[in-house]
This record gives sequence, C-alpha cells and structure tokens, in this order.
Amino acid sequence: MTDQNLAKPDLSLWQIFLIFLRLGLTSFGGPVAHISYFREEFVVRRKWLSDATYGDLVALCQFVPGPASSQVGMGIGMSLGGFPGAFAAWIGFTMPSAIVLAALGLGLAGGNLAATGPMIWGLKLVAVGVVAHALSGMARSLCPDIPRAVVAIIAAALMIAFSGVGMQAIVIVGGLVAGTLFLQADLVKLDGKLAAGISPKVAVIALAIFGVLLIGLPLLVQVTSSSWLAVFDGFYRSGALVFGGGHVVLPLLQEAVVAPGWVDTDTFLAGYGATQAVPGPIFTFAAYLGAVLQTDTGGIAGAMIALFAIFLPAFLFVIGLLPFWDRIRHMPKMRAGLAGVNAAVVGLLASVLYDPIWTGSIHDVKDVVIAFIAFTILQWRLMPVWALVLAGGAGGIVMGYFGVAGTVV
Repeated sequence: MTDQNLAKPDLSLWQIFLIFLRLGLTSFGGPVAHISYFREEFVVRRKWLSDATYGDLVALCQFVPGPASSQVGMGIGMSLGGFPGAFAAWIGFTMPSAIVLAALGLGLAGGNLAATGPMIWGLKLVAVGVVAHALSGMARSLCPDIPRAVVAIIAAALMIAFSGVGMQAIVIVGGLVAGTLFLQADLVKLDGKLAAGISPKVAVIALAIFGVLLIGLPLLVQVTSSSWLAVFDGFYRSGALVFGGGHVVLPLLQEAVVAPGWVDTDTFLAGYGATQAVPGPIFTFAAYLGAVLQTDTGGIAGAMIALFAIFLPAFLFVIGLLPFWDRIRHMPKMRAGLAGVNAAVVGLLASVLYDPIWTGSIHDVKDVVIAFIAFTILQWRLMPVWALVLAGGAGGIVMGYFGVAGTVV
C-alpha cells in the first residue's frame, strides 16, 4: 500500500477525539502495544496512513525523548487535523486513564486492586496477540528483503542481549547508518502531510519554548520558591529527559516527588501498581502523583498541573520536529536510512514481544493457547482490536471466578 492509494478523510476534531477516546479506553499492554493498536486502527483498518509513513512517524518518536506511543498518537492526530487534531488525539487517548488514576489519588476510587488480577491476566494475554500481529504485519511491510531482515534480526538480538535505553539508541542509530550505507532508497511516494498546518516558523518557536522551559524553570523555582512552579518543573523535566518512555520514566518521577518528600514511597508504589490496571499511556501516572502531593499543590489542581507538565515536552517535540521530518524523510539517502531505521524498529518490537511481553505474560500452556487464539482472531480479522481487548478482560474475570485464571506478575 502506497500513500498514493490513501484518502485521508476530512474529520472534525470531535471525530478525531472519539476515535482516540476509544483507543484510550481499550489500549492495554504498554507503549509497544499502543503503537500496535494505532497501526491496526489507522494503517490496516482505516487505511489513512501507509506502513511507510507510519514507520517514519514511529522512527522519529523513537529518536526523541518523551512517551513514544503518545507522541505517535499526537503525530497521527496532527496528520488528520493539524495542531488541534494533535491536541484532540492526546485528550482522547490520555483522558480515560488520567481520570481513573487522579480519582484513585483523591481517594474516590480506592478498593482492592488485587481483585483486578484475573482481568489484568486476560488483558496481558491479549496484548501478546496484538503485538505479535503487529510484528508480523510490520515485518512483511518493512522487512521485505534479506538485507532489511538481517538488520531487524541483529537489532532484536542486541536488544535481547543488552537491553536498555542506551542500547535502544544504538540500535536505532545503527539502523540509520546501515540503511544509508547498504540499503536502496524506498521508492514509495510519500504524501508529506504528517505536520499538516504547522509551518517551520511555528516549529522553531516550539523547540525554543522547550529549551527555555527546560533551562528557565529551575532558575525560576530558585528565585521565587514557588511550590507550584517546583511541581511543574519536576514533572516537566521528567517528561523532557526520559528516553524510551513508558516504565523508564519511573526513576525520574521517583526522584521528582519522593526525594523532596512530596509523596511517600508506599503511596508511590501503590499508584504504580494501579497504573498497570488501566489502559492508555503510563505517563498518566503523573495525574495520580499530582493528586496525592503532600503540598499545597495537590488535589485536582495538582493532578492537572502534573499531567499537563509531563506531556508538554512531547507536544513541543512533535510540533517542533514533524515539519522538518516531513521534508528530510523524502530525500533518497534519508529514505534509505529510514528503511534501516524501520527494520531496526521491527527488531525492537520483536525484542519487546519476547521480553517483557512474552516472559511477563506467558507462564503455562493455557497462556500460550489463549495468546495464539488472540493472534489468530486478528490475523483472520474476526474481531476488531477494541472488542478483542474487552473480551480478554471479561474472559479473565470469568476464568478468575471459576479459579482457572493464570498468574499476574
């Protein structure tokens, strides 16, 4: 499928919001699973993006700091509706988990989190099938020849042997170098509309704001001693300096809120456990932390400040980089380099499918069978992803009732 065959619809902001709201309600499984859900929705089912364009967007979001899956969602929203579309996509995808976690932090939605174990077990097994399905589709599209397959295999082997954010950066850069030196340029004609409505001038302003806030906020905190600014600065830096997204943000958040005594360790860990039980981006953990801050900035206001601050760098990066990315990704040499990067991304997806998704979800033959059924359902398109996710959670609850649910690790 090439971009010439695609017909992007003229969507209202409300329609973009509703599409991402459904994804935000059903996207369990962490950042890599989220990227898989997005591909299924916009590349496979709706055919609004080609695999080549989607791969380019994912590649960019792997390069820059921030929550990769949320940035991919913002980029898709921007391609559909410019900056307002990116904001609508972020609100829809983020709101469900943010509301639940903020409510938990406020003491409005407590309860026995252990009781959700069977449901989480079912959702994790569905996530295995979802990621495996995405991997097979992306491998066919982005690794159609032996050279790119070799790049993907090497990337997966390196990530499995030497896991970590540093190795991820090495693998991505290595894919770029290998593509530039050894691969032929991808001849797919691209539509160049990822940054719809965003001019280079606006992009430069966004990058300048990012830098000014990163440097200026700590100085303002020292000068004013404002607790509001201190909270904003702590969450902004957590979102701005994390590479790899997802769970990698946890040490930064712990340093930001536990070290100064704003949140105690037990409360922090309880919220992290609750984050595993909700769909959507892990960065919404910030809404919980903002709500439980033991300062005058806690509560609803604290949740809103923390959530906005941790995602703001991602917005600034997407706005600031996509217009330039739209230009350079058309260059023949860059196309060859991106062919290598996209192959490396397939390898990254394969390594994550193995660890932690497979190793953290598959513990016996029953788990293998259920994950394989989920994969088969998606391969034969017997059920949309969102319905499969709901069925997985409901099935886990039913199996838990009869005492046959598996173990949640």
